[in-house]
Amino acid sequence: MTHLHQRSAYELAQMLRNKETSALEITEAALARIEAVDGVPGQIGYGDLSEADQNKVHAFITLTAERARQQAQQIDKQLAAGEDPGPLAGIPFTVKDIFCVKGTPSTAASKILANFTAPYTATPVARLESAGAVMLGKVNLDEFTYGSSNESSAFQPSPRNPWKLDRVPGGSSGGSTASVAAQEAPLSLGTDTAGSIRQPAAFCGVVGMKPTYGRVSRYGLIAFGSSLDCPGPIARDTRDAALMLQAMAGADPRDSTTARVDVPDYLAEIEKDIKGMRIGLSPDYFRISFPAADGAADGSYQDQALPAEIEAAVRKAAEVLRALGAEIVEDVPMPNSRYGIPAYFVISRVEAASNLHRFDGVKYGYRTGDKMMDLRDQYKRTRNEGFGLQPKLRILMGMYVSAAQYSEQYYQRALQVRTLIRRDYEAAFDPHGKYRVDALLTPTTPTTAFKIGDVYGDSVLMQYADQLTVPANHAGVPGISLPGGIDQDGLPIGIQLLGPDFSEANLLRIGRSYELATADAAWRKALPEIDG
Repeated sequence: MTHLHQRSAYELAQMLRNKETSALEITEAALARIEAVDGVPGQIGYGDLSEADQNKVHAFITLTAERARQQAQQIDKQLAAGEDPGPLAGIPFTVKDIFCVKGTPSTAASKILANFTAPYTATPVARLESAGAVMLGKVNLDEFTYGSSNESSAFQPSPRNPWKLDRVPGGSSGGSTASVAAQEAPLSLGTDTAGSIRQPAAFCGVVGMKPTYGRVSRYGLIAFGSSLDCPGPIARDTRDAALMLQAMAGADPRDSTTARVDVPDYLAEIEKDIKGMRIGLSPDYFRISFPAADGAADGSYQDQALPAEIEAAVRKAAEVLRALGAEIVEDVPMPNSRYGIPAYFVISRVEAASNLHRFDGVKYGYRTGDKMMDLRDQYKRTRNEGFGLQPKLRILMGMYVSAAQYSEQYYQRALQVRTLIRRDYEAAFDPHGKYRVDALLTPTTPTTAFKIGDVYGDSVLMQYADQLTVPANHAGVPGISLPGGIDQDGLPIGIQLLGPDFSEANLLRIGRSYELATADAAWRKALPEIDG
């Protein structure tokens, strides 16, 4: 028997409209699942895990159970009165705690915002709730989204990977992907700045989409890198991701960076076949490139091949798509992707430093309790106590590389590299060019989920977990990570599709075709440790 918490969002929506269940029953099933598998929520100053909490997921910072019940009851009343509460009526979802939600703690997983209650609701959350979705609570993340493992949160214990509880869920949307993978909710709202939806989606074996920059409003999102941040859906399959994106996408008068581009019917588009579509493979995505140890003088790079089982999963997916009628285009060059991480180091830290200036202990959030000599001293003490290591590093580096004497050497050069990365994508997707691909098929990550503590503390090594995802953020193009197999350790392997601007429907369509074609694959029957 399939329990309610195991159902997809699409199935739950159908059941609700067929009066096979109620919104309150769906919500109670989700809350019961959370109580069974999540354990103690993240909190400031938490000590060692108790024995009972060793085998829990710890996705949440704040569980808004009563708020969720009230929303569900209202939806049931609307349905009983013959009203339409929306396409997501009664569907539970979780929210990465980087989004403001009125009347709830909105912490960004940082001590400096631990006491902040948001006075308004972010547009993506408001649109999901207007479509009838029920918010279960706020889930954990790397502090201010700075990380790729979810270990840097000031709210401990940090989330565990439901597939293997000694592994990280990825980051920074690790709480979101863990909550979906653990079947606590069928949907979650995350953000992607360098791969922070796609990388943890790959680690946790779920679907995660970074839309085109400007497709989903950033209003109410506590910013990291304002030119890179993209809110997006996390779900169990592409159909659910399409349903969620449909509710969120579109122009927002409160966010001038949103695009005034029509939003297609994603659910209708994904059911079309992929015959004749051109899907590219790039050799530049089957290796990791990083500055050579002895290359400081000449800027030389060295390459490292990806694990054979990750490359094999991508090539197997290409053959599946070829059998469905797609044309596979080999050797699409993406030569500037190797510079994505160095450029990101500079651009993101300049933007992070700028965005972090607003946290000063004056207007809202944490304020030092020490005696202060003057306002400057208050700033210093508040930030020293309120920020963790990663925000401090980003402030220092951002201020350094944007200083007048270094800006041309670092920041301006990074922006030029960003342009070159964008041109690689334009050349690959150019309908009149040499390759004319509709999408690129790549690995999502260079490894599967690593053990908790293995990489944390090494900022450079941690950042290179995003090398295959960050180029899309520089270029602003959409990408989606899909489950593509299981490695020898029983961990999910992610495959990625990248497309031209506003091609989300095509990416979902390819992903849906791949899901249906591999529905009976043996690896799809593997279960996370939390359910094993």
